[in-house]
Amino acid sequence: MLSVSNLSLRYGKRVLFEDVNIRFTEGNCYGIIGANGAGKSTFLKILSGEIDPTTGKVEIGKDQRMSVLKQNHYEYDENTVLETVMLGNGKLFEIMKAKDEIYAKDPFTEEDGIRAGELEGLFAEMDGWNAESDAATLLSNLGIKEEFHNRKVKELDGNQKVRVLLAQAIFGNPDILLLDEPTNDLDLETIAWLEDFLADYDKVVLVVSHDRHFLDTVCTHVADIDFGKITIFTGNYSFWYESSQLLLKQRTDANKKAEDKIAELKEFIARFSANASKSKQATSRKKALDKIKLEDMTASTRKYPAILFNNQVREAGDQILEVKGLSKTMNGEVMFKDISFDLKRGQKVAILAENGLATSAFYKILAGEDTDFQGTFKWGVTTTTTYLPNDNSEYFAGKDLNLIDWLRQFSEEKDETFIRGFLGRMLFSGEETLKKCTVLSGGEKMRCMISRMMMLKGNILMFDEPTNHLDLESITALNNGMKDFKGTILFTTRDHELAQTVADRIIEITPNGTIDREMTFDEYRTDERVKALRTEMYGMQMA
Repeated sequence: MLSVSNLSLRYGKRVLFEDVNIRFTEGNCYGIIGANGAGKSTFLKILSGEIDPTTGKVEIGKDQRMSVLKQNHYEYDENTVLETVMLGNGKLFEIMKAKDEIYAKDPFTEEDGIRAGELEGLFAEMDGWNAESDAATLLSNLGIKEEFHNRKVKELDGNQKVRVLLAQAIFGNPDILLLDEPTNDLDLETIAWLEDFLADYDKVVLVVSHDRHFLDTVCTHVADIDFGKITIFTGNYSFWYESSQLLLKQRTDANKKAEDKIAELKEFIARFSANASKSKQATSRKKALDKIKLEDMTASTRKYPAILFNNQVREAGDQILEVKGLSKTMNGEVMFKDISFDLKRGQKVAILAENGLATSAFYKILAGEDTDFQGTFKWGVTTTTTYLPNDNSEYFAGKDLNLIDWLRQFSEEKDETFIRGFLGRMLFSGEETLKKCTVLSGGEKMRCMISRMMMLKGNILMFDEPTNHLDLESITALNNGMKDFKGTILFTTRDHELAQTVADRIIEITPNGTIDREMTFDEYRTDERVKALRTEMYGMQMA
C-alpha cells in the first residue's frame, strides 16, 4: 500500500498539483501521464523521498520495501554488475556484508558465532541463498551476458548500464516499484520481457513512460496530472486517450446533443471492456472496467500538434527505390551486407536491425550523406525524399538563430507567415517562435525537425527513431500523421505501437543479408519461419 494525503507542490506562484489524496493498491500498475513539465518525474521523486512536498505526506505499509529506478548511470561505477543489482535490496546486501566480515574475523569468538547465526536466519528468511542466481537471471533476461556479471559497472556502455539499473530496481520483488522511463535504450525484445514481468507483478507499480504499447500492456490504471490535480482512472492509456478525446469532442461540438456523445462513450466503454477480457492484462489483474463511471472522466487540457504530411510537391510514380547488394562496414564491423529490395509506391516499411548503428548508417546512405559503401541504390525520377535523422545536432550546432529564421533557411518561401504556420502546427507560437535554437530541449528540436519535414513536402519520408524526446501527445500526433500519409515511408522505431499501426512491410538488415516480409510488425515478431531465418542469419555472424 502507498498513499499520499493533502499533497501539494508549488514553486513560487507555479502550482504543479494541489491537495492530492490518492491510495495506490497492491496488484495494480499505475501509468503516470501528463504534459511535459506537469510534474510526472517530480511526483515519483516525492514518493521516494528525494524531494519534499510543499504540504502533505507520503505513507507506505509497515515493513514494505520501495525500489526506485536510478537515473545516475555513474553511481555504481566501482561496484561489480552483480553487486549493483543486489544493492537493490539494501537490507539483504547489508546482511551479506556483515556475515562476510564476521566469518573473516580471526579469532572467531563465541559472540561472533551467535551473531553469525542471527544473520544466517535473517539471510535465509530473505531468500538470500538464491540472491546471486536471481540477480544473474535478471541480468540475462535484460540482455546482459554472463561474461559481464563480475565486471565493474564502469566497463559497460550506456545501454548496458540502463539495463543493470533496471535489474537493480526489480531485484527481490519490492513491495512498491517506481519506474521513470524504464524502456529508454531497451530493444523491443527486452521491452517485451519487461512487459511480461510487470503484467504479472502482484505488488504496487508506478511507471512514467512515453511508450504507449508498454503503458497499454502493463497498466491497470492511469494517474493523470492535469488541472493541477492527479486523478486516477481505471483502464490503460489507450482507454484514457480515447475517452478523453470523445469527451473533448462532446464539449466542443455544439451541433450535436450531449446525449448522443454520452451514448457514444458508453458504447466505447462496452467495446473496451469486451476487448480487454482477451488481454493478458485482464487475465493477470483484477477486472474493474465495469466500475467505470462516465461522469468520472474529464477531457484533458493538453494540446496535440497537427502533423500533416500529405501536402506533397508531386505524387511519386511507380519507380520508387531499387537497392542492390548494399553493404556497409564501420571500424571493421559489418553493419549490413548484400541488402537488396525494390520499394513499391505507397508502402510503409519498418527497417529493423539488431544494431542501431546499422539502421542509421543505412538511412545516411539513402539520404546521400554517406558515400563509403558497397552496392548500389537508385531512387525513382519522380521521388522527393525527406529525412529525419536519429542525431539532429548538426542542424542546430553553431546557429544562433530564432526558430523562424532557423526554419526559413530550409524553405524557398521566405514569408514569415508561411514559416510561422509550420511552427504553429508543432505548438510553437507567439514569443516561442523567437526562441534561439541553441537553447532548445531535445523534444523541441525534434518538433522543429518535424516542422521542417512537413514544410519540405516530400513524397518519400525517412524516419530514424522519430519518437526520441517526444511527449505522448506529439508521439500520438506523429503516429496519426504517418498512418494518414499517402506516400511512401521508411522508418525505424522502438515504439511498438508506431511500428504495428504504420508498417505494412518489414525489412530487417543483417550482416548476412535481408529478411523481407509484407506483414505487420506483430506478425513478423511471432512468425516461426522468420524466427528461424533470424537465428540462421545472426548465427552465421557468430560463427
